[in-house]
Amino acid sequence: MNYFSSNIKLLRNRKKRTQNDVAVALDIKRTTVNALENTISQPTVNHLQSFSKYFGIAIDTLINIDLSQLSESQFTDIQNGFDVFIRGSNLRVIATTVDSGNTDNIEFVNEKAKAGYVNSFADPEYIGNLPVFQLPFLSKEKKYRAFSIEGDSMLPIPDGSIVIAEFIQDFFDIKTNQAYIIVTRDEGIVFKVAENNISENRLLRLISLNTDFEPYDVPISEVKEAWKFVCYLNTELPDPETDLSKLVKQVEQMKSDINLLTQKM
Repeated sequence: MNYFSSNIKLLRNRKKRTQNDVAVALDIKRTTVNALENTISQPTVNHLQSFSKYFGIAIDTLINIDLSQLSESQFTDIQNGFDVFIRGSNLRVIATTVDSGNTDNIEFVNEKAKAGYVNSFADPEYIGNLPVFQLPFLSKEKKYRAFSIEGDSMLPIPDGSIVIAEFIQDFFDIKTNQAYIIVTRDEGIVFKVAENNISENRLLRLISLNTDFEPYDVPISEVKEAWKFVCYLNTELPDPETDLSKLVKQVEQMKSDINLLTQKM
């Protein structure tokens, strides 16, 4: 469905501009603006480009997204350039810090910083106050960030681990069955395995390694950042394997051997 007409009217009203104001700014007739807003005529390529530049919103979004259905925070993100509805290298401009050699730092979002990160991830001043470090074995061509995780939803990665992750510019590059740090306004920072359903229904399904936790869907419009899992750090030694766990493994192996033997008979 084409939302161009309703979108430009909505945007004009939000900016408190008259049709004549827009017409003067775009060097077109007021009657043309009226016709476009009321679907009396269809926009030309020049119209699309002009309105996109005037409102600071991508052409694809003006046409394909019903802006009236967005929350105020989503609307603000789009107007600030965080347009998650289309591809492009300029969609998400990441705030970062560098060391004395102009190499990107790895900023550490610890437990204390996590609550503020959701609202300030694009604020250079906030990012500049995070602890930083370097890992020499990581590529200097990519951007990394570290996040502390809590809970047991991603066991065997233990509670309190620090996950190192690589910044994902284009959400379409999120690969199914790979782990990511996903930042959303409602859920905050979560560490999950992703199933990419953006093309089909504009959703990400987030799955825990611990099967006690049910998978759930997140609209891609709610996702603010995605970071691909690279490795994790933990200062705690894992618990030794108990006799009970060894017994369970032996029983499972016996079941597997019996099933295999049955199939051969």
